[in-house]
Amino acid sequence: MADRAPTHPFERSHSIVIAAQPAAVFDYVSNPRTWPHWIASSHELMCDDRPMRYGDTFHEHWSTRSGPVDLDWLVIACDAPRLWNGLTGTEFTGPIIVEYRCEAVEGGTRFTRTLRNPARPKPPTPDMLARIDAEAELALANIKRNVESI
Repeated sequence: MADRAPTHPFERSHSIVIAAQPAAVFDYVSNPRTWPHWIASSHELMCDDRPMRYGDTFHEHWSTRSGPVDLDWLVIACDAPRLWNGLTGTEFTGPIIVEYRCEAVEGGTRFTRTLRNPARPKPPTPDMLARIDAEAELALANIKRNVESI
């Protein structure tokens, strides 16, 4: 039996309260065509302009510090307007699962975005963690601004 290379599971969550109903937040974030409006690394999506549901697939042109990356996505969970999970991956990160949760709270919706790499080939560096956190905070602020202005 061949030895498997060790992996380094990784998870990061960020949340924000948005003054809107859960369905409005959910429909916005689960529509990948909106992603370039709030995620700095997302540049072009090839999919219908609608929220993606369980089993849907789509393609994303993404950029990293190392250059462009093409991502093929599969929606692996969808319980509108509460939970959405998308699965993709790269050779350098392993599988990537993005989870969106929308919870009704006083003042609107608590939106939580969780990024998971269950089998990352290398652990993230402190600099990577700082960039991930900064990019996530900016993305959530963009979602809040965009959804609240609809």
